Amino acid sequence: MSKVEIFRRLHRRQAADDPLVLPGPWDAASARVFAEAGYPALATPSAGVAASLGHEDGQTPADEMFAAIARITRAVDVPVSADVEGGYGLAPKELVERLLEAGAVGCNLEDSNGGVLKDPHQHAEWLAEVRYAAGGELFVNARIDTFLHGNGDPEQAIERAALYRAAGADCVYPITAPADVLPLLRSGIHGPVNVIAKVGVGPSPAELGELGATRVTFGPWLQRRTAAILHELVQEMS
Repeated sequence: MSKVEIFRRLHRRQAADDPLVLPGPWDAASARVFAEAGYPALATPSAGVAASLGHEDGQTPADEMFAAIARITRAVDVPVSADVEGGYGLAPKELVERLLEAGAVGCNLEDSNGGVLKDPHQHAEWLAEVRYAAGGELFVNARIDTFLHGNGDPEQAIERAALYRAAGADCVYPITAPADVLPLLRSGIHGPVNVIAKVGVGPSPAELGELGATRVTFGPWLQRRTAAILHELVQEMS
């Protein structure tokens, strides 16, 4: 069984309180820590990778991002999905080729640009082109930014989810959706739903699963928490 097939199977929940939990490595060393801890798959956060490369979120050059993804996938045997933001202006075929060359089995693709939501119909058409180019070789996670950059209307998120799923997205990701609207999103979205969590803050992954999450990721929070711990260690050194 290929890694992408394994990754797809991991999204088939056995129980509501058992979502797929995907830690977000920002480099090869962190990826190895998560894999050695027993996590069956990983999902890189673009903001965390950007920080590790010395860039602000959203400012990482495409070549550097794909090189970082490749280092992470080479470091572990488990499937790795990659956050590639809005696709860096690449044509769908080239985007897919570069993801596969880097060893990724999936990708996050945002539906906003510079803090402005994209037209959902045009974005759905673009997602369909990515899906066509990828065939079955990539698991496409379509990020929905209505809670991040829009008015936070759950119905708008559900409408976008329907368009993106129809375009071939394997999963949708209403990023920063409040926990109390997750049951409504779950009832209106047909297919897997990605939810973001913070370690030690808010609902646990199991609780998010009970609210409707198929899978749980952590965005840049693991990298930022690690950086905070490092700051504490530096203080202890003085």
